[in-house]
Amino acid sequence: MTDGFMGPPWQADWRIDALVTFEALPDHVREIVLAARAELVTAKDPYFHGIDADAGLPDGLRVMPDQSTAPKGRHICFFDYGNGWLKYSFVRRTEDPQIVVEEVFWQGAEPLTPPPAAE
Repeated sequence: MTDGFMGPPWQADWRIDALVTFEALPDHVREIVLAARAELVTAKDPYFHGIDADAGLPDGLRVMPDQSTAPKGRHICFFDYGNGWLKYSFVRRTEDPQIVVEEVFWQGAEPLTPPPAAE
């Protein structure tokens, strides 16, 4: 065990309702969500403090506080160019800091499927 504050990769956990929503998403969206979660757990600062602190994130991904008056509170990680989001908190503990995903939402369109063949 270290004496100081631990760094990334952070532990991550899901609220049960967020996990149920995640599991109901289409496969291609779950891959996007897992990529966004991977960015969060490996970030030096999961709250991306400072001006342009999230500039290094992949295209289609950005992070901001849920409330501008609570910069150390819940944050939103927008993914799929804003078509979905993860709401999460970072529990800053010395022994076991972790990210808790509280909500998952996606409003994108399903991939196009061809119409049924005429008989």
